[in-house]
Amino acid sequence: MVSNRSTTRESRVSRTAAMALMFLLAIYFLLPIYFLIVAATKPQGDLASTNGLAFSDFNLFSNLDTLFSRSDGIFGRWALNSVIYAVLGAAVGTLISALCGYALAKFTFRGREFLFSVVLGGVLVPTTALALPLFLLFSATGIVNTYLAVFLPSIVSPFGVYLARIFAAAAVPEEILESARLDGAGEFRTFFSVAFRLMAPSLVTIFLFQFVAIWNNFFLPMVMLQKESLFPITLGLYEWNGQTARAPLLQESVITGSLVSIVPVIVVFILLQRFWRTGLAAGSVK
Repeated sequence: MVSNRSTTRESRVSRTAAMALMFLLAIYFLLPIYFLIVAATKPQGDLASTNGLAFSDFNLFSNLDTLFSRSDGIFGRWALNSVIYAVLGAAVGTLISALCGYALAKFTFRGREFLFSVVLGGVLVPTTALALPLFLLFSATGIVNTYLAVFLPSIVSPFGVYLARIFAAAAVPEEILESARLDGAGEFRTFFSVAFRLMAPSLVTIFLFQFVAIWNNFFLPMVMLQKESLFPITLGLYEWNGQTARAPLLQESVITGSLVSIVPVIVVFILLQRFWRTGLAAGSVK
């Protein structure tokens, strides 16, 4: 009886400690977003004269109007560029990762494990270390300062290939593939009609990782792009922030733009979170 009471007490203490830790972590991660929301609703003059965590005059809609009308509406172009880079890059990157991961999981060929080891090695290479070699390569081919300079590196994801191989091995039974082949389906038809559908929930996970990585990418566009009309939101806001010393009114636009820039990521996560959780669970079980 004493042992049961002691176990129950320890369980309550552990649960309370875990909840307290999660509560503190939630505050830690949500506080910057709260500050961003508060700051984006303030007039320019109240940013420095009022408490950073307290609301003052509600000026959000006026700030949004200023943001999207500044410099002939260049922020809207940056937002569109970010959508093009992130959505198209994540979609194509997910498809390539799915094809590569499926091939590594379901086909036996000489050098397969070595090739997979190379892919894992690519996961360990930081993207910033590849920026200069990519710039030199793209400069030689004449595609620097174009959409392709940002798009092409974005569709390559060693981590996506790694996840796709795990998901393909776990979610696609060999018996179904053999049945499709016996029915006369070619390898590409087998992949798109059978394997791709079985892998679809897990591919959403890869898409989300790709989308967030491309949306938040800053260093690669900074190296590759000089035309302001090609900038994504991250680089555009960085350029504006560098001008606040001589143009203080840009500070409010930078803050409001930062708030706008996180909205698409939140929306995508909310819309796809069910598939995302399913995909993560499949990978963890494997």
